[in-house]
Amino acid sequence: MFAKKTIEDIDLAGKTVLLRADYNVPLEGDKIADDYRIKQSLQTIDYLLSKNVKLIICSHLGRPDGKKNLAYSLFPVAKRLKELLKKEVEFVPDCIGDEVKKAVSKLDFGQVLLLENLRFYAQEEQNSEEFAQQLASLAEVFVQDGFGVVHRAHASTDAITHFLPSVAGLLLKKEVDTITDVMSRPNRPLMAVIGGAKIADKIDLIHKFIELADQVVIGGAMANTFLMSQGFDVGSSLYDRSELPIARDIIRKAASQAKIRSFSFILPFDVVVSKKIDSAMPVRIVDLLAHSLAEIESYPKRPNRASGRVEKEELILDIGPFSGAFIAGNMQSANTVVWNGTLGVTETKSLLTGIGPYSHGTNLLVRSIAGEFGHRPFSLVGGGDTVSYLSENNLMNLFNHVSTGGGASLELMAGRKLPGVEALENK
Repeated sequence: MFAKKTIEDIDLAGKTVLLRADYNVPLEGDKIADDYRIKQSLQTIDYLLSKNVKLIICSHLGRPDGKKNLAYSLFPVAKRLKELLKKEVEFVPDCIGDEVKKAVSKLDFGQVLLLENLRFYAQEEQNSEEFAQQLASLAEVFVQDGFGVVHRAHASTDAITHFLPSVAGLLLKKEVDTITDVMSRPNRPLMAVIGGAKIADKIDLIHKFIELADQVVIGGAMANTFLMSQGFDVGSSLYDRSELPIARDIIRKAASQAKIRSFSFILPFDVVVSKKIDSAMPVRIVDLLAHSLAEIESYPKRPNRASGRVEKEELILDIGPFSGAFIAGNMQSANTVVWNGTLGVTETKSLLTGIGPYSHGTNLLVRSIAGEFGHRPFSLVGGGDTVSYLSENNLMNLFNHVSTGGGASLELMAGRKLPGVEALENK
């Protein structure tokens, strides 16, 4: 149960509220490519406006490195927020200073003002008390609702709470409650599917799930490092040589778990390869297991099946169909699935069909989670690349909870404290 005060626990009527949202959304020029995070903030905004507050919203976008860079302006967010709220959203091209104070002084109750990008000031990421105090001077109450940033101790997540009564928004509460509940009281069997590029980015999460889950599936480019650590050929595929010892240690830990309880650690045993990341290039399927066990002759003859070796010039770009079917089949016995990271190079699309040639493993996973094969587990999804893929393909509504936080969701799943949550008032 969420232990911090929320906007439902305090009297807000007639107050000026500073809301920290996470509007770090992808842009294509000056257009928003994915407004999922903006939409997820609306419940908190609607609640605050129902209390007749003067609402100031602050956020960051991208990495402008502490300098004003209009390529990272939040002005497009103000335009989209206006469309979603169906009411005026004022915008001021700064987040502190006289111009901002003047804009705040003109706010009436029930009105909304969005400030410019916090990260145009280096003091934001430096957790500057002085910068936080300037932000705090604009309002009477601070509301933290940017789940995607609460794993950072920044001025708008940590220092600001030293100057204002500080509580959580409804999105933050929902994110923390959902993830904490899944990690502490999962409806078993629990399957964790972890993709992405580097093991180091998710090592704590992998260790946590080896201890907690009933099955752990590894995909994406990080699977190449695991395969390499076990003596498989990965050709020219992306992998991290420095992480080979880490991969071996993880596999040893997984093996020890399998000896004491019912537990499976699943790596791809067939893969899709090509000589170039290009939708026009031919692909082939490589049966890794056949080669590694020297059992090619014992396999049924498959005319279109490759021998079992990834050639030197080839890249592993997706899990293979047999691995995908195996994972989807195992998922039929899972009651909870936590998924973080795509299983292949889903960014590449076919110009003819719009379907990615290296997205089949990820698509099969989506279909299985969505219940297409008969059973639909509770699903918790996180990770920027995963959420972007689901959003681009209009798949978000197939999942029980799609997190707005990348790093924050990883930290929370791994059992770490989140500075931006810890700084809020206790109930």
